[in-house]
Amino acid sequence: MAKLLRLLEQDCTLTHEQLASMTDMTVADVEAAIQRYEADKTILGYQAIVDWDRTDREAVTALIEVKVTPQRGMGFDKIAERIYQFDEVESLYLMSGSGFDLTVIIVGKTMKEVAWFVATKLAPMESVMSTATHFVLKKYKEHGLSLVAEERGDERQLITP
Repeated sequence: MAKLLRLLEQDCTLTHEQLASMTDMTVADVEAAIQRYEADKTILGYQAIVDWDRTDREAVTALIEVKVTPQRGMGFDKIAERIYQFDEVESLYLMSGSGFDLTVIIVGKTMKEVAWFVATKLAPMESVMSTATHFVLKKYKEHGLSLVAEERGDERQLITP
């Protein structure tokens, strides 16, 4: 079944027939497995991965390091839940081996909008001790897919004696 999940993660547009032939399962088994995965929330949704830099949409992505004070009996979960409720938050991760506790990834229209989110919503939260915001300048790979144009060809200069 892990193979089925990997295939769906790579390309959720594959038909049940294609998935069946790629996993040596029957179409009925694939359909039943997918229904089970959706029911038990193993599959949370299906999503297209868009290279927004190829569109006219203006947006900035920011990675925000957040140091927090864990709450007694709740650890980091309660503060994480409050943070991920914000619409601006794309992803939220509990970290280890770093000088901060949470990584928050947000997308805004401008750097000013991101700064406003940090200053008015994130930093004032009572468990938040500090934040550090890093802006993504260029994306090369996302969700396992290259965002770099492949049609460049050989860019090396020919040097002749």
